[in-house]
Amino acid sequence: MQKKLTEEKQREILDAGVQAFSEKGLEKTTMNDIAHRAGISVGVLYKYYKDKDDFFRACVYCVVEEMRQFLEEITRERTKPLLQAKALITKSRRLAEEKRPYFRLYLEMARNQSLPRELIHDIEGYPARIYTDAIRDAQQRGDMRRDLDPALLAMCFDDLLKMLQFSYASPYFEERAQVYGGEHALEEDWLTEGMLRFMESAFTLESGDIRHREETPADAPADCKREA
Repeated sequence: MQKKLTEEKQREILDAGVQAFSEKGLEKTTMNDIAHRAGISVGVLYKYYKDKDDFFRACVYCVVEEMRQFLEEITRERTKPLLQAKALITKSRRLAEEKRPYFRLYLEMARNQSLPRELIHDIEGYPARIYTDAIRDAQQRGDMRRDLDPALLAMCFDDLLKMLQFSYASPYFEERAQVYGGEHALEEDWLTEGMLRFMESAFTLESGDIRHREETPADAPADCKREA
């Protein structure tokens, strides 16, 4: 009789799956590929998972759970928004560098048009609630701008954070960052420090406090000058 796999071995199998899916994609990865990477027979894999889609979902939930723990650790205390943002940016960069397959799997999920709606809600629902609640609290304390919906600010923040993570985890987005910021953009914290400065102005300055230029400089082209 076959022994039941330990939790440690089951986690190794899921990690092997995340690695395989992040490298080859869902369509090209086979259960044999995963079994070979994990050092088990394909029969053992099918004992725990109905098919490849079932196993893919298990890999996704494994990554999602780790992301939840990551967010809980940082957002547990209600500190100043920019301090939390700095911690999230710094640790997100470190996590993306250490666990590149996790974020490449995210890109694979985004590409997969057949992903069930409920799975997408499971993946995105937790960070959406965490960020929205934190921003709403900060707005009530007067620490963040209050003229925008907290859910919209939460989505904008998460979009920025994902782009940061992808820049350290995906060769395409890494090259993209270098197109904008130069060869050493990621090494010199051009992206992480710049993001924090951008958030400081975008998330704390209310529309009523924004002052645009009232006059066009004298040396501007004639068609750009304001009419008297």
